[in-house]
Amino acid sequence: MNVFLELFIEFFQIGLFAVGGGPATIPFLMDITERHDWYTRADVVNMLAVSESTPGPIGVNMATYAGFRAAGFPGGITATLSLVLPSLIVIVIVAGILEKFKKNPYVKSVFSGIRPVVTGLIATAVYGIFRTALFTAEDGVSFEFNILPIALCAVFFALMNLKKLKKLHPFFWIASGAAVGIIFKLV
Repeated sequence: MNVFLELFIEFFQIGLFAVGGGPATIPFLMDITERHDWYTRADVVNMLAVSESTPGPIGVNMATYAGFRAAGFPGGITATLSLVLPSLIVIVIVAGILEKFKKNPYVKSVFSGIRPVVTGLIATAVYGIFRTALFTAEDGVSFEFNILPIALCAVFFALMNLKKLKKLHPFFWIASGAAVGIIFKLV
């Protein structure tokens, strides 16, 4: 099958089913690593870091990055447009009928069921990122226990949750992590 058609199908599905925004795309991106050789699980963690540190929605940035890795600039465009197309279609349809159905008990029930599932998907993705970022060797496959990334994760987590530091912009934390990586040569 043509790589552009595969990108379209994969990212259209992600755009259609990744309810909950950018972080909800992560389980889908991890799943793609099982079926295509476009990128590895370790690359998803890198994509997330790049997407978090660049302007724009995480999911769109990750689709662009993944598509670029799979098929260059045209692949990036294909993946990005494929990801946003379902939202565009759904928003156009829903906008016209939202007011009519937003108080419908069935619609409320559907969203009451979807929210916990999306939360579970995001939690699973966070666990996968945690495992890959802290316990996977550079080859992206084998297990490697290194106390330094685990300790740094714990320290940054604690700092980010201090009342005085909570309001710092995410860019500060990303830049701090980059500086620590350079200092400790975590590359």
